[in-house]
Amino acid sequence: MPVPAAPLANARFTGLPQLADVASGQQVLGPGSQGAGVLAIQSALLDMGFALHGGPDSRYGQHTTRALRNFQAHAARTFPAVRPTGTLDAATLRALDALAPAPGARGQSRALPSAFYDGQPVRVVVALREHRTFLFDPEGHLVDIFPNATGAAATPTRTGLKVVRAKLDQAAAEAAGARLWNDRHVFGVRILDLSWVDGRHSGEELHGTSAPALLGTDVSHGCIRHSNEAVLVLHDALSAGDRVAIVEHVDDPHLGVPVPVS
Repeated sequence: MPVPAAPLANARFTGLPQLADVASGQQVLGPGSQGAGVLAIQSALLDMGFALHGGPDSRYGQHTTRALRNFQAHAARTFPAVRPTGTLDAATLRALDALAPAPGARGQSRALPSAFYDGQPVRVVVALREHRTFLFDPEGHLVDIFPNATGAAATPTRTGLKVVRAKLDQAAAEAAGARLWNDRHVFGVRILDLSWVDGRHSGEELHGTSAPALLGTDVSHGCIRHSNEAVLVLHDALSAGDRVAIVEHVDDPHLGVPVPVS
């Protein structure tokens, strides 16, 4: 006889028959699905910093598909059975069960990036493939995780270690948008201009957006877009000279423990 599937452990997902069926392999949730199980998945993805435009609504639409695919890009590094399908199968649900925070909390329980890049402390890690930005305090503790949008295929965001070169307030961000794109709101309410750590101009920024529905995708000219609410937090938390690591995945080999000082 088949061995019953182990019950889900995270209180976010327990007691929901829809998710029990997914965990046992009896059901896969995807576009068109709806119900309490879908709502629990959406809420978890949002609390983990994945883009979900419009918020949790119990309906499995294109934004849920996108958020889950971004989670799968992340989880596949730790859970090899996970595939970036955008649908919720047993393997993906088990990964969510292990990684999602407890009910009422934000963040992630494990599989987080280090706050060091080549031994140098960083304040921000941008993970391109999962479209998330991790903010750390000066002591290396995780503060929050925000969804982002990154460079399109023709104009990709370049990986490496960068620093905040300048901070632009709302008036300056709007002036830059009007000057460069004839759109005062294209950069949102703040810009954090980035240079390479060696001082070279990067042509990339952390900034807000006038198109929050595109968060979670590759659409920019190389900059890293955030919601206006998120970029306000980043702008207030960071100072000129703070380091920003841009990587493909959170397990990038450049990320790791600090180099001992002799």
